[in-house]
Amino acid sequence: MKDPRTHDVASSYALWERANRIIPGGSQLISRRPYAFSNGFAPVYAERGKGSHIWDDQGVEYVDYGMSVTSAILGYADDVVDDAVIEQIGKGATYSLNSEREIELAELLIDRIPCADMARFSKGGGESCAIAVRIARGATGRDVVLFSGYHGWHDWYLAAGHLKEGAFDPFALPNIRPTGVPKALEGTAIPFPWGELEPLERLLEQHRGQVACIMMEPILLAIRPPEGYLEGVRELATRENVVLIFDEVTTNFRYGANGIQDFVGVVPDLACFAKAISNGYAMGAVVGKRWVMEPAADMFVSSTYWSDLVGITAAITTLTEIERRDVPGQLADFGERLQSGMQEVLDEVDLPVKISGMPATPGITFTDPFDADESKRLNALVAQEAAKRGVLFNTHPRHSSAHDDRDLGITLEVFREALLVTKDAIGRNAVDDVLEASLAPAIIPRPTVRSSDSG
Repeated sequence: MKDPRTHDVASSYALWERANRIIPGGSQLISRRPYAFSNGFAPVYAERGKGSHIWDDQGVEYVDYGMSVTSAILGYADDVVDDAVIEQIGKGATYSLNSEREIELAELLIDRIPCADMARFSKGGGESCAIAVRIARGATGRDVVLFSGYHGWHDWYLAAGHLKEGAFDPFALPNIRPTGVPKALEGTAIPFPWGELEPLERLLEQHRGQVACIMMEPILLAIRPPEGYLEGVRELATRENVVLIFDEVTTNFRYGANGIQDFVGVVPDLACFAKAISNGYAMGAVVGKRWVMEPAADMFVSSTYWSDLVGITAAITTLTEIERRDVPGQLADFGERLQSGMQEVLDEVDLPVKISGMPATPGITFTDPFDADESKRLNALVAQEAAKRGVLFNTHPRHSSAHDDRDLGITLEVFREALLVTKDAIGRNAVDDVLEASLAPAIIPRPTVRSSDSG
């Protein structure tokens, strides 16, 4: 097995250059661009994954804390899920007719999710959110969406960029702009700050009778909601006869086998799912109360591949295994041990780093005396040194139920070594010299080039 400490990732970045010549942006998902871990030191391409590990294009093995942007909740290539999918593929993935498996998945979701009386399917998280907004608008006859969180790439969401520059900065990557989104949609999507009731109440009053729905992440950036906040949002939505939508794509089933609603104690009208619902296979769902879902029968919300039986089978099997294995309990247990182990390392190394987040979704943050720019460089240095040592790690590591004691031991030792390098660089005032990874953002604004200007 090749050693990451002596591994040159140049071949991976050569592939990245090749991709950028023929794929706008180089990747289909922004979160798979090189910034995700350590730009210049973490590989950009993988040839396979199993459990909690991935192997890059040269066959070098890494402990992974990205887990396919959290979708591989059971770990890569889970045998139970894959065997079920393989069996289904032998029978066909789609037919001219419907499959009973669609009913089986819908019934499973309705049995699990508190708000669910009915279900529709999708193939991804952004699509689930777009479907939910369409249904909410159709059911209410209203146009305006108030949102708080990251909800994908569709026009309904990015329209907020026409209203307010930096509209997505608290929720997503910097430099997201509404390029290509009709300016006529300005004013149809309005952001509100997460965790505060008064701004939301003001917007509801300002646009009374126009608001179709409140779309929000119930837990944002792994932060537990302020006491009474979600209950207050629920009361405002009910008072104004507005559809409350929880985007559970990121929280997915990390906090409970029934999603986030039991965990936070608040039931929305609609909820959106994807990612971990099917352990890396393409699948998503929108579920909700009958009064808001049933009108969708008369809306044009339709797609050939929403009935794809690969995704449906993967979702049925994954949801069954999440409950059978008590995956939320496993994630909480590993996360608690990861957090406590990192704290022990920090006590030894003595650096101003805060262990944040909840056990299922931990994080690390450099604190005073470092400002935001200094913290960004220090975070990048830790990620750089971790990647050199075979661990793909960043400020918000996401583990799976496949991460085990061996992974924990490797991770904590690598974390310790990375912090020692960082502490030494700080002490010598040499962070910029030791930091070799690029800090280029995931999205770099480019000037608009018209066809008449291209020569």
